[in-house]
Formats: sequence, C-alpha cells, structure tokens
Amino acid sequence: MAPSDKNEIYISPNPHFSSAINTTRIMLAVVIALLPLAVYGIILFGIPALITIAVSVVSCVVFEILIQLAFKRPIRIKDGSALVTGLLLALTLPPAVPVWMIILGAFFAIVVAKEFFGGIGSNVFNPALVGRAFLFTSFPAVMGSHWIDPATDAVSSATILSELKEGFVFFEPADYLQYFTGKSAGCIGETSGALILLAAVFLLVTNIIDWRAPLAMIVFTAVPSFLAGNDIIVSVLTGGLLFGAVFMATDYSTVPVTPYGRYIFGAGCGLITFLIRQFGGYPEGVMFSILIMNALTPFLNKLTERKYGHPKLFAGKKNKAAKGGTK
Repeated sequence: MAPSDKNEIYISPNPHFSSAINTTRIMLAVVIALLPLAVYGIILFGIPALITIAVSVVSCVVFEILIQLAFKRPIRIKDGSALVTGLLLALTLPPAVPVWMIILGAFFAIVVAKEFFGGIGSNVFNPALVGRAFLFTSFPAVMGSHWIDPATDAVSSATILSELKEGFVFFEPADYLQYFTGKSAGCIGETSGALILLAAVFLLVTNIIDWRAPLAMIVFTAVPSFLAGNDIIVSVLTGGLLFGAVFMATDYSTVPVTPYGRYIFGAGCGLITFLIRQFGGYPEGVMFSILIMNALTPFLNKLTERKYGHPKLFAGKKNKAAKGGTK
C-alpha cells in the first residue's frame, strides 16, 4: 500500500504480505475445477441434480447479499465466494434432496457459518460443510436415502459405504473402474475419482491449493483401512474422501497456514474418517472429520508457527549439545 500524504498508519491482522492472485481469481479457478464435476453429476443423475445445484447456488448468492445488506457491510458478491460455497454444498448433497431443504442448508452455510463470524476469511468452519452437517443431523432419513442409481434411475436407500457397513461386499476389477469413473450412487459431485483427481492437478498446477493436507488425509485414511482388512482402493475411491481432501481440506480460512500444521490437519482428518467409517454409527466420516479439525486449526497454527528470531525446531538442543561438548 502506498503511503498517504498524511502519513497515516494502517493496522490490520496478519498475514502482512500480498499476492497477484486475489480472491476473485482463486474462486474462479475453484469454479472451473468444480464445473466438470457438476456437469457430470447432471449427466449421471439428471434433472434432480440440476435443480439441486441451481437452487443451492442461487440461495447462497441471495443470502449473502441479504445478510451483508442487513449488517451494513460492503456487498462482496463479485469475489465469487458465495458461488463456490453454493457449488460445494450442492455437490456434497444427494441428488434428490427437497428444494426447501437445500435452501435451509444454504442459509446455514452463508449466514451462520460465514457471515455471523465476520464474512470471508473470518469463518472458523468450512461453510459448505456446516450447511451439509446441519441437514445431515437434522434430516438423516432424507439425507441418507435419496440416492439415485445411475444405471436404473431408481431412488436407492444405500451407497457402497453403507453396504460395506452392513456386511461383506466382494469386489471385482470392473467395480474399481466403476468407482473411478463415478457411475455409482452417491452425492452429486463425489462419485468420479477421475474428475476429482483431474481437478486436483489443475488446482495444484495453478498454485491454488497446497498438497500437504490432501495427501496426508488420503494416506491416513487408506493405511489404517488396509491394516483393518478393508479394500484400500474402495476406501479411497468411494464416499467423499477425495472430494473432501481436494476441496474442503484446502480451504484457506479453515486450515492451518503452516506446512507442519497442514500435515497434522490432514492426518487428523484421515484418521477420524477411518475411525468413523470403521467403528462409528455412520458409514461416512469425511464431513465430521474436517469440521473437527477446523476447530483445532488455531491451535495447530500456534503449535507449528515459526517465531522469527528463534532457532528452528530442535536447533536449540543441538546448539546446547555442541556447547556442552566444548567444555
């Protein structure tokens, strides 16, 4: 910021560095990464998926405008964050969720999880996941039974994770390809591992996301699942693991800013996901694991921060040992 003629001092919270990549460009890149998943979800699940995506996006945008007007805050709709939240919320929902329920989820995502905390950059929890968590805990019967089977267009009451939870399921090579391409019942944007991985590559190449938390989350879900005797490929490709790792565990506002903090964050998400899947009452644990680790993000930032003027971690012990050896 250029100094003013009055030599004014501007005080603002950290971080105190700028980048040529602004919020709008970041959100645009995320939208570009999400669009193939949205289109593929519409192709798989038809009109119900299209309605869910449209209602979620419009509701999030409208609620953000209304709440910013009510709080007399600048209208920031051009930054694209409400659009991204609406897309993320929609893509983590079953295709056939009632419209009024989608609107309610959008309200909690934008108003409660985002604007009540001060708006973009100040929220503690991922807004889209808060909206989904509210719907999931308030209306479990609807959220857990309105799946559409792409092969038959029939409404199903089970996904592969719920079937695994109930008993043994045997897999063949053709099943792995099906889960990789996404032709299975599930949330609108979470079924295609191939498209999610392509989105991850795009976001990594454009420096929009950091690889540490997603990789740690996937590894710490896959390895315990393998040790527990589960199919490691199915554990990674089914459910919301890949989607959550790429799009939710990389949210700038709700994950640690330090490299070590992101490793720990991702590892915690992965381990909690495995524990819920293996021992919990729900077949999937990605949503809860990320929200739990969101609450620990300030602590992880404090724990892993580098204090300038101090030696690196363990450097002090080495220096003391070196001094002791010269006596």
